[in-house]
Amino acid sequence: MSIVTKSIVNADAEARYLSPGELDRIKAFVTSGERRVRIAETLTGARERIIKEAGSQLFQKRPDVVSPGGNAYGQEMTATCLRDLDYYLRLVTYGIVAGDVTPIEEIGIVGAKEMYRSLGTPVEAVVEGIRATKNVAAGLLSGEDAAEASAYFDYVIGAMS
Repeated sequence: MSIVTKSIVNADAEARYLSPGELDRIKAFVTSGERRVRIAETLTGARERIIKEAGSQLFQKRPDVVSPGGNAYGQEMTATCLRDLDYYLRLVTYGIVAGDVTPIEEIGIVGAKEMYRSLGTPVEAVVEGIRATKNVAAGLLSGEDAAEASAYFDYVIGAMS
């Protein structure tokens, strides 16, 4: 839920107007909108590169996942692993645009760790892949933009750890 929606719901629940502090937070949210959209556009436009490089980093660091018997062994399973990294990158862009982690929670983080465990997928490797995705993505952004995006990657990493 965005800061705008949260503020309105809270004010309405208390049958009051928005407070000056709430209005200031909404103004800051609106003002930062262009930057958040720019970050999401950059990540979306570079998604193939980000996922390819993040996958390479993951497989170098965790060769066990692409070795015989590993969860990403073989072309089809490697593609599935990269698809999952792409999915988490997409969730991060949703959070960035919304300026909130709610889309990440509601769309795809709840139960993900349990799903991987039930499939026998090492959750630590998934987290390592998301961390690699974060690092590659951050390298494409300015310092301030990278810090903004990193907060959403860190949320996903924390939820999966």
